[in-house]
Amino acid sequence: MNLDEVLQYRRSVRVYDKMKPIDTEKVKHCLELATLAPNSSNMQLWEFYHITQPELLAKVSRACLDQKSTATAPEVVVFVVRRDVYRKRARFVLDFERDNIHRNSPKERQAKRIKDRELYYGILMPFVYARFLGLLGLFRKLLANIISIFRPMMLEVSENDMRVVAHKSCALAAQTFMIAMANEGYDTCPLEGLDSRRLKRVLKLPHGAEINMVIPCGIRDGNKGIWGERCRVPFDEVYRKI
Repeated sequence: MNLDEVLQYRRSVRVYDKMKPIDTEKVKHCLELATLAPNSSNMQLWEFYHITQPELLAKVSRACLDQKSTATAPEVVVFVVRRDVYRKRARFVLDFERDNIHRNSPKERQAKRIKDRELYYGILMPFVYARFLGLLGLFRKLLANIISIFRPMMLEVSENDMRVVAHKSCALAAQTFMIAMANEGYDTCPLEGLDSRRLKRVLKLPHGAEINMVIPCGIRDGNKGIWGERCRVPFDEVYRKI
């Protein structure tokens, strides 16, 4: 399928055919493709939990309110936001960028580019993602508003703002995954109706991890899992050419 066909094929499927298993390795490959999704500052504050064991699938489904999409899915992927590993990811990207610049940048520009990356990933990113009872975010917000008086400045820098940023990036990975799955002829359904506390306990996630969404995976059972025609607001109502 071409991209247009893939996007037309993808639907939120809520009932899967239990008699049609899916290839676990293909699902894993789609998750590898999901890591290519754009994300804020390339911090990649995400993890993907690929659930294939029947006992664990039942527990995950229970935490997802036993919706039909999880109860009938042969596999489930849980997308998790990991703001708590921001220092580790920033160091990883910085180490990569140092080598990347040495390999691909003109020699006369390497020193400045490395210095810029060290400032960005060594100082700025740890400062922007740091948390302490909301106080650091409040300080960043105050600082950003003062700077914006003199020049354009990003203002969404509170601790809650950065939480939104991390979840948006993870959602982009989830969308990329669903498109990749559709290209394989597999179906998915993004779920946010779930008991996050129970699900974190099932997956043994650390306190700092947050559930972004749960995506059941499988092959649609005819038209049972699709509620008729796709509903979209008229394009003219949402499109603005300026």
